[in-house]
Amino acid sequence: MENPRGRVISFKYSDPNMQAIVEVDATDQCKLCAEGKGCGAGLFGTSPATRRVEALIREDISVGDGDEVRIALEPRNLLRASLIVYGLPLGFAVVAAVLAYVAGLSDLSADVAALAGVAGGLLVARLQLRKSGCLREFTPTVVERIPVQQRPVGT
Repeated sequence: MENPRGRVISFKYSDPNMQAIVEVDATDQCKLCAEGKGCGAGLFGTSPATRRVEALIREDISVGDGDEVRIALEPRNLLRASLIVYGLPLGFAVVAAVLAYVAGLSDLSADVAALAGVAGGLLVARLQLRKSGCLREFTPTVVERIPVQQRPVGT
């Protein structure tokens, strides 16, 4: 899938970088969104057609209101975010359940240990995401300003 296209609708000034609020038509970008299924990224959203995304603006790109842009998130950053959000709680749960099994605890105790592992993994993930600059790595970036198509005069 190519990087999504969107239209800049406003700007948000945050220290130290400026961000663009980009409106992306999800149905144009994603086959699952067009079918109304989706991957869960918009699970709690109420608007199935468009999404508003806050995107950092690269220093070498100049954009204005109404400009068509292309936004991207590096695949390695997407993988890292998934590992933090899903992998840490799951990993902690598995380790806690295995330790309970090795200790010879009952099934109920192993279940409680697994739930405690999930809670511990969520806590570690939250602490990781709160580190300075961590979320910036997981924020989409405007990577290209798409030039306006010139129409012939008189048509």
